[in-house]
Amino acid sequence: MSAHCQLTGARPGFGNTVSHSHRRTSRRFDPNIQHKRYWLASEGRHVRLTLSARAIKTVDAIGVEAAVARIRARGEKV
Repeated sequence: MSAHCQLTGARPGFGNTVSHSHRRTSRRFDPNIQHKRYWLASEGRHVRLTLSARAIKTVDAIGVEAAVARIRARGEKV
């Protein structure tokens, strides 16, 4: 599976590397994907989420319960 964030849906972007002589080569801009484990108190278990660095900060701000609710609303399994 390609690198994508479960919370924000961030996926790789595509573009070109342009050299000094202006030759163009395809490249990928990957999001900063991390695996993080959170305690989900409502279910009494840990959940392992694949999140971008920006999404980890979002979870810190809104809480893991709200983040899991958003992920489930997007239709992803947790």
